[in-house]
Amino acid sequence: MPTVLEHPAVQRVLDVAARKGVTLEVMTFPDSTHTASDAARVVGAELGQIVKSLVFVTAAEDGSLEPIVCLVSGADRVDLERLAAVVGRRDVRRATAREADELTGYTIGGIPPFAHRQKTRVIMDPDLGRYETVWAAAGLPTAVFPVSPGTLRMLADAHVAPIAEEPPVERAS
Repeated sequence: MPTVLEHPAVQRVLDVAARKGVTLEVMTFPDSTHTASDAARVVGAELGQIVKSLVFVTAAEDGSLEPIVCLVSGADRVDLERLAAVVGRRDVRRATAREADELTGYTIGGIPPFAHRQKTRVIMDPDLGRYETVWAAAGLPTAVFPVSPGTLRMLADAHVAPIAEEPPVERAS
């Protein structure tokens, strides 16, 4: 029986990283790290150190869907208006689970920041740069890898731009 590290989805992530000169240390777990909270608990990291790879779509000129993968801290949410401004499109929306799977080649919970089925625009929120090490999915909901934000940006060929929602302003009473 093949191990998780031999799974084609994980192998694709390892191969893309290796072609860029990076050796990833993939860790696997018996339980899913499907949510950012699950992943943080399992790897012993802060929620903010977990990289959420969220798939959004916009219409391509030929009418097909163009994927946009957003890399945000596990503690953050993508601000759709900010994302639309960064990509210069108004018709950006969150991909359905089926669309995310079809466009990236991975199921939600295991979508890595790179090594997608097709060329994909990747936007990385600068908040991830606050950490020395962040943790990202390695192709399966039970596999993750640690990486520096700078290496992550290079591997994903990501454009860094503020796309996370601003925290609510506390008002003095």
